[in-house]
Amino acid sequence: MSDLDQIKIPIKEEMLAFEPKFKSYMASDVALLDRITYYIIKRKGKQLRPMLVFLTAKMLGETNESTYRGAALIELMHTATLVHDDVVDDADKRRGFFSLNALWKNKVAVLVGDYLLSRVLLLSVEQKEYKLLEIVSTAVREMSEGELLQIEKARKLDITEEVYFDIIKKKTASLIASCCGVGAASVTKDEEVIAQMRIFGEHLGIAFQIKDDLFDFQLETKAGKPTGIDIKEQKMTLPLIYALQNCDKKDKRFMINVVKRHNRNRKKVEQVMAMVTKSGGIEYAQSKMNEALDTALAILNDFPQNEATKSLRELADYAISRNK
Repeated sequence: MSDLDQIKIPIKEEMLAFEPKFKSYMASDVALLDRITYYIIKRKGKQLRPMLVFLTAKMLGETNESTYRGAALIELMHTATLVHDDVVDDADKRRGFFSLNALWKNKVAVLVGDYLLSRVLLLSVEQKEYKLLEIVSTAVREMSEGELLQIEKARKLDITEEVYFDIIKKKTASLIASCCGVGAASVTKDEEVIAQMRIFGEHLGIAFQIKDDLFDFQLETKAGKPTGIDIKEQKMTLPLIYALQNCDKKDKRFMINVVKRHNRNRKKVEQVMAMVTKSGGIEYAQSKMNEALDTALAILNDFPQNEATKSLRELADYAISRNK
């Protein structure tokens, strides 16, 4: 049994019941749309988002129809943003599957993203789930702001640590925060509890993103070469930001020059990665990741200690110990 299967045990029934419900929320009379939504469902990943919704709800009370709707709203919204992201990034693949824009062209992909967002709005309004809609809409706003902030700053490569944390809070952590917020709001009206669970999710999301940053500096098993994808894409991640802030002018010039102008030169990218490692950038990022995780886990101490709470802790540990 994998780590995730173990974590899912308290919500096994909910996860099984969720898929047919989610399919029904995506259903349409348009054959092309149905074909595309079928394809989307088929390529689902680890399902960490619905897991967070159900575990949070179960820690605080009993899962109900509102919990399923909340999980569906998150998945619909997240899928819509991924579809639009692939168009923006001109990506052909996502997790080994062809992207929608690669199969059906940009125009169809954008319209499908719009359709999914409309399902979020209609499902919320039809069921009078206004609190859930507020939480999910806040995440959409923050994710868009985060992307735009990153685009604006990436041009100059002048991202400070403060700006980096602002970007990842919005881009990554806001979605995970909304999962925990929605799970809580589906079983309680207590605003303080909902707010606390959103903060738990935000810190978990920060730890999750820093872990992703660190993957880029690991050796790939097959070729034994570092990945360096982020540098190739001119992304300023925490280990690199730390290295730039803690090296002499000559090294800083060299690193910025590689990221800006020679990011396709494997040898030079590897040189930058070695400099980042030497500067202590990896250790620093790891310490910040552990800090975020500890903050998240401390929040759970104030809540009921049950099987779902235990699984939430294990899911948080999984977020920083996973190997992909």
